[in-house]
This record gives sequence, structure tokens and C-alpha cells, in this order.
Amino acid sequence: MPARYHAEMTDQVMVSARGLQKRFGETHALRGIDLEVPRGSILAMLGPNGAGKTTAVRILTTLLRADAGKATVAGYDVRTQPAEVRRRIGLTGQNAAVDELLTGRENLEMIGRLYHLPARLARQRAARLLERFDLVEAADRIAKTYSGGMRRRLDLGASLVAEPPILFLDEPTTGLDPRSRLGMWDLIAELVAGGTTLLLTTQYLEEADRLAHEIIVIDHGLVIARGTANELKGLIGGERLEVTVADGDDLAVAEQVLARIGNGRPTVESRLRRVSVAVDVRPGMLASTVRALDDAGLNVDDFSLHRPTLDDVFLSLTGRGQADEEEAA
Repeated sequence: MPARYHAEMTDQVMVSARGLQKRFGETHALRGIDLEVPRGSILAMLGPNGAGKTTAVRILTTLLRADAGKATVAGYDVRTQPAEVRRRIGLTGQNAAVDELLTGRENLEMIGRLYHLPARLARQRAARLLERFDLVEAADRIAKTYSGGMRRRLDLGASLVAEPPILFLDEPTTGLDPRSRLGMWDLIAELVAGGTTLLLTTQYLEEADRLAHEIIVIDHGLVIARGTANELKGLIGGERLEVTVADGDDLAVAEQVLARIGNGRPTVESRLRRVSVAVDVRPGMLASTVRALDDAGLNVDDFSLHRPTLDDVFLSLTGRGQADEEEAA
């Protein structure tokens, strides 16, 4: 870490927001967001499309001005000291911001020069990042020929050219295949182990579970839950029993069956013909559930028991799933 950041990194909280609000016409994108990211940790913001995650990131990175509230990054006010904030952050957006007509090496060197690094230092850092992100063999190919995973790695490398102590990643693994996603997770964990403070937005509970020290759940511009991944899962029970029926007209009957077996009221997703409920796993429970469904005359397409997912959390907290949110959007 460069010496110029040493004093700032001794502060406990590197990113802070209090009461952030933002409107776009009639749309209230943020309704009073509070968050803190301690030094050298990862805060994950979970939420469906349109929840307000990207708006919050844009405000914290000085790309957008809040209508109300206060935010600081590395101790600097994002509204009154934006230049100081920008010197200390890196940002990777939802879409890889690379110049497709430049090579991978040229992209990184260009970013270095935009940060006013001497040409020699920009070349050195570009070479080091190309090696770190496994792009050496493709370094002199134009970015247009890169795969989606390669572009995301190049984009993350670009955000690190200036070696910022604070990094904002806005859904960095959306659209990546499973292998590329796992590789990106390893890189993010490595950065934080080296002292980087990171704010991550994601739609994947698994991603937050793997990486984050703390998670805040955002829906319609509000923080509706916060805690560790295990704490969030605990809000809706340790296991979920899920049944998908062949005929949507059978959903009400399936709901009645699961209500007798589970803890609390089952959740119904009409579009997916699916009913789920929190359960206490006990010997013979699955067999008795199958018998109960059969006795009710239900034609079942799928039947499973699993740990809570992001959709389970949102179904419990908001009454609708991520798939329903995306369809509505």
C-alpha cells in the first residue's frame, strides 16, 4: 500500500453513509440508507434489480449527488470533497468499462496516465496487473477479442492501477460463468487480505456468503435487514422445503399441506408454481411430506430441501422473489 494512504487507513470506518436519499422524478430510489464499512473489510449490498444498490454506489463514488443525507469515504465528504474521494477509490461497474479497440496492456497503461502516473510506472503496474489477473498471454490482443470473464478481470485490474485503498464493485460477477465467478471471488478475497476495503453490490447470496463480513439487504431504497449471511438465513429458518406443482390450480392445496409440516406460513410463487416453507429437519419428515402430497392428489414436478437462498430471503422479507422483481422491472 502506498505511503500516502497510511494515515487514512488507520481510521476504523473507511466508508460511511447516513440517511442517503435520492429521487429520479417520481421514483424514490433511496429512502434513507445507512451503512458503514470498516477498514480492511467487505460490506455486501444485496438486493434485486432496481433496489437502489447502484444509486448508492454512484453517490459514494461522487458520480451522483444525493438529495439528502451525508456520506464520507476515507474521511472525506463525497459532496464537498469529491476530488479527494476520487484519489482514494477504485470502481468497477456492472459493465466492463474497457476500450475495445485497445489491447489489454494499452487499457491499463491509459488508466495509469489518466491518474497522472509517470509513463514508466504506468507500464510497470500494467505488467504486474496483467500477470495478477492471468492476462499475460492476451495482453497485446485488442480487448474486443476478450471473453466476458477476461473483460471483467481487465476492468477490475483497471480499477487497481492507482492502488486505491477503497474499492467499489457493482455486481462484478453478473453474467460470468461459474468458473470465472469463482476466480473473481478468489481475487476479491486476495485484495481484502492485502488491506483493501471493499463495498460490493450483488444479487447472489452465495457471493455475499463467500466474501462479505457484513451484509445489508436493500429493497425499494430501504435497508430492510443487515447482518452476516448466517444471521440473514436465520431470519427465515435453517432449511427450506420447496415443492413445485405441475398445475398452478393446485397451489392452494400444496400450501395447506406445507402449512401443516413447516414453521410459519408457506410462501407461494404463483408464476413458478412453487410453494416453500421453513422446516425443522427431523427423521422421516421428507417421507411423510411425500405421502401427504400424494394423499392430497397433487402432481408434483419438483421437491427439494435446501439451505436458504437469496430468493428465500427476499420472499420472507418482502413477500416476493428476485425472479418476480426482474419480471416486473
